[in-house]
Amino acid sequence: MKRIVVLGSTGSIGTQTLDVVRRHPDKLQVVALAAGTRGEELLAQAREFGVRHLAVGDERLAAEVVADDLRAQAMQAGRCVAAAAAGGARGAAGASLAGGGSGTDARAAVAADEEGSLGFGADAVAALAQLPEADVVVNALVGAAGLRASYDALAAGKVLALANKESLVVGGDLIMPLAAQADARRRTEGGAPAHGPAGALMPIDSEHGAIYQCLIGEDAREVSRLWVTASGGPFRGRTRAQLADVAASEALAHPTWNMGAKITIDSSTLMNKGLEVIEAHHLFAMPYDRISVVVQPQSAIHSMVEFADGSVKAHLGTTDMRIPIQYALSYPERWDAPVAPLDFTQLGSLEFAAPDEDAFRCLALARRAGEVGGTLPCAMNAANEVAVAAFLAGEGTYLGIAECVEAVMEAHEASGVQRVESLEQLEELDAWARCEARRNVR
Repeated sequence: MKRIVVLGSTGSIGTQTLDVVRRHPDKLQVVALAAGTRGEELLAQAREFGVRHLAVGDERLAAEVVADDLRAQAMQAGRCVAAAAAGGARGAAGASLAGGGSGTDARAAVAADEEGSLGFGADAVAALAQLPEADVVVNALVGAAGLRASYDALAAGKVLALANKESLVVGGDLIMPLAAQADARRRTEGGAPAHGPAGALMPIDSEHGAIYQCLIGEDAREVSRLWVTASGGPFRGRTRAQLADVAASEALAHPTWNMGAKITIDSSTLMNKGLEVIEAHHLFAMPYDRISVVVQPQSAIHSMVEFADGSVKAHLGTTDMRIPIQYALSYPERWDAPVAPLDFTQLGSLEFAAPDEDAFRCLALARRAGEVGGTLPCAMNAANEVAVAAFLAGEGTYLGIAECVEAVMEAHEASGVQRVESLEQLEELDAWARCEARRNVR
C-alpha cells in the first residue's frame, strides 16, 4: 500500500489522481490533501477518502464556514485512525487537531500531529509534503508556488510525482541534485527497483512520462535527440496577424486535452511546450540543441526518443492524463489501464509538422530562457503567469502575453542574470518579475 499526499487535489491533475485511487484502493491510500481555494470540493474529497491532514492555500478561507467543516472532518478522521492504531481502546477521546496557521508554526503543527491537522497558507500546503506517514507526494499545484513543496518532498525522502512544471523550470538547478541524492538513498536502503531508474522523481506530464518510459533499459549515452510532441493547440496553422483578436474562450477550447485554464492557455501559445523543453533538459540531462519540438495534432504520440543508430522509440496512448498519473504512482509496476486503450484501427493517420515560432513566440522565448539558464527561467515563468492571468481576466491581449514575457526577460538580463543558489533567492526574483510583468501587461 502506497500512502500518498495530493497537493492541488481539486484541480485537473488532482481530481484525476483521485480517480486512479478509486480504481486501486488496495494499492493506494490518500493521507493528505491540499487545495488552493475550493474549500467545499476539498471537504467532499476528504470525506470520501477519510483524510485527516488537510491544507488550504488561500488563508482567507480560515474565516469561512467551510473551515469549521474541514476542521471537523480532520478531527473525525484523526479519531478513526487513532482508534484503529490503539485497537479501539482510546476511541474518540484521543484526537487532537493542529488548527490554522502558516510558516514554521504550521510546519511544526503538521509534523507533530499524529491524528489530524488543518492548515491555511502556502507554508501549510508545502508542509504536507513532509508528513512522516507519506510515501509519495503528488505535486499538482499550479505555478511557482509548487517549487517549495517539491523541494521539501525530496528533502524529506518522499517519492515526488511531479506535475508542477515550474518546479523544474524555475528551480531545476536545486531540485535535480536533491532527486539524485534521494535516488542514491533509495538504492542504498533497498527502496529502488532492481532494474531501471530509482524513481525518486516521477514525471506526471504525458511528454516526460513518455520519454522516461522510452529510456528504461537504454544507455543514456546512446540518445541523440529527445522529441517533445505538441498538439498545436486550438490555433494551429494561424498566423500572428490572425491571433491579434483571439478571445480567452477560444484559447480555452483545446482540441485534444482536458486541462486547467492556465495550462490550456499555455498550450495554445506553445509556452507549455517551451516549459517542457526546459523540464526535459533538467530531467534527462540533455543539451538544448538535442531537444526538438514537433507538432503531432492527434496527440496519440506523447513523445519520442531518437538513438545514435537512427532508431526512434515513440510512446503512444490514449489522450488521458490518468495513464501517466497512474504510471508515476505504480512504478516500477504497471497496473490495469485506467481508461480504454488506444484503438489503432480507429486512429487513422498521424501528422507531423514543425512549430511556427513566429506566430507562437512563447516557445522561442522559453527556449532562450533555458539556454541562458540561471535565474532567467524564473523571471520568464513569473511574467508568463501574470500575463496569462491578465488575459483570462480580460486585462491583456493574447499576443500581449509574449510581449510581456519578453519585456520582463530583457529587463532581467539588463540587470544581470544570476546563478541559482536558493529558494529564497528565487522567491525574491519571482516577486520582482511579477511586479515588472504587471507594468508590462499589454
